[in-house]
Amino acid sequence: MNTLIAVIVIFGILVFVHEWGHLVVAKRAGILCREFAIGFGPKIFSFKRNETVYTIRLLPLGGFVRMAGEDPEMIQIKPGYEVGLLFNQLGKVSRIIINNKSKHPDCKVIQVEKIDLEHDLFVQGYVEDKEELVTYEIDDKAEYVHDEQPTQIAPYDRQFSAKTVGQRAAAIFAGPLMNFVLAVFVLILYAAFAGMPVDESVVGEVTEDGVAIQAGLESGDRIVSIDGESVASWEEMTNIIVQHPNESLDFIIERQGEQFDVTMTAQERLGADDEQIGVIGITAPREHNIGQAVLFGFTETYEYTVLIFEALGMLVTGQFSLDHLAGPVGIYNYTGEVASMGLLVLFQWAAILSVNLGIINLLPLPALDGGRLLFIGLEAVRGKPIDPQKEGLVHFVGFALLMLLMLVVTWNDINKFFM
Repeated sequence: MNTLIAVIVIFGILVFVHEWGHLVVAKRAGILCREFAIGFGPKIFSFKRNETVYTIRLLPLGGFVRMAGEDPEMIQIKPGYEVGLLFNQLGKVSRIIINNKSKHPDCKVIQVEKIDLEHDLFVQGYVEDKEELVTYEIDDKAEYVHDEQPTQIAPYDRQFSAKTVGQRAAAIFAGPLMNFVLAVFVLILYAAFAGMPVDESVVGEVTEDGVAIQAGLESGDRIVSIDGESVASWEEMTNIIVQHPNESLDFIIERQGEQFDVTMTAQERLGADDEQIGVIGITAPREHNIGQAVLFGFTETYEYTVLIFEALGMLVTGQFSLDHLAGPVGIYNYTGEVASMGLLVLFQWAAILSVNLGIINLLPLPALDGGRLLFIGLEAVRGKPIDPQKEGLVHFVGFALLMLLMLVVTWNDINKFFM
C-alpha cells in the first residue's frame, strides 16, 4: 500500500507539473485550452474554471492539455442543419444548441445557410416558419451544446495553429522544462533537510551495525590520524579505510579537546566496482546551508541529465539492451524499494524520474513533445507548416510504436518480477 501511495503521489506530481507548464505558457500565448487532464480514459472527476475543464481520468499513465486547433473540432455545423440560438445581453449568440432543442424552449430555431465560427463569427439562416434570411453575430466566447454538453467555440486567433512559431514552440517546450525545474526544486529541498556533506575528518553519524559504535565513537569526534598518518579531510580518511578491509587500524580520536587511541578492524563490504572495501560504520558530517543547497539542486540535476543522456547513447549504440529498461511495473517496484529507505531518498528518486521524464519527452520522436518541436522547427525552416494530416499520421504511427515498446518493456518487467 505504501508503494502504491508513493507511486500515485510521485507520478501525479510529475505529470501535473509537466502539463501545468504546457497550460500556463499556452494560456499566456492566448491559446484556448479546452482540457487539462491527469491520466487517460474515462473521467472520474472534473470541474471547469476560466474556459478550461480540469479532469482526473481513470488510467494514471500520463496526462495532456487539449488545445484548440490541435485536433479537428468534434462538432461541425453545415448548411441545412437546424440549430437553436440563445443570446446574451448584447444581442450576440451565446449558445448554439445542436440537438435536444426542446429542452431549451427560449432558443430561436433557424435552418443554417452559412456559419463561420473561426473568423467572422456569424450565423446566417432561415428562421423557423419564415422565409426571411437573417444574420446573427456570434460572441467570441459562445458555446455550442451537444447532448447537453457545452463546448466553447475557438475563433482562429485562439487556436494553436494561429500562433507564431515561437509561441507554439514555447508552449510545447514548457512541459519538459518544468520537469527540470521540479527536479532542481526537489533536490534543493532534499539538501536543505538532509544537509550538505562537509569534507572534514569528523564523525557525522555512527551506524548501529559498524565497528565504530562498538569502539565507542560518537557524533562529532574528529579523527586526527590513522596508523600514524595524519588526516584532515573526509576524503583522506576514507581513502585509507577503504584500502584496508579486514585489517586492524590504529586511530587517534579527538573529542572536546582531548585525544585518545582506538583500534578498529575495518569491516569488509562490496564497493561500487564490485571490489571489497573497508568500512567502520560512520557517515560524513553535514551542514545546513541554503546557498549550498541551491547549488546542489542545480549541479545534481545537471549530473542526472548527463547520466541519462549517456545511457540513451549506450542504448542507441547497442551497449545497453532493452532488457535494462524499466517500464511501469519496474518503476513501481523500484519506487517501493526506495520508499522503504526513507522520505529523503524518495526525494532523490522523484528528482531522477522528473529529469528522465523531461529528457524522454524532448527526444525528437513522433507523439512526444520533441517530435512536435521537430515539426515546428521544420516549419520555421520551410517557411510554411507541414500538412496537418501528414503530421497527424506520423504522430499516430509514432504513438502506436511507443505503446508497442511500452508493452515489450512491461513484459520484461513482469518476467523479472516472477523470476
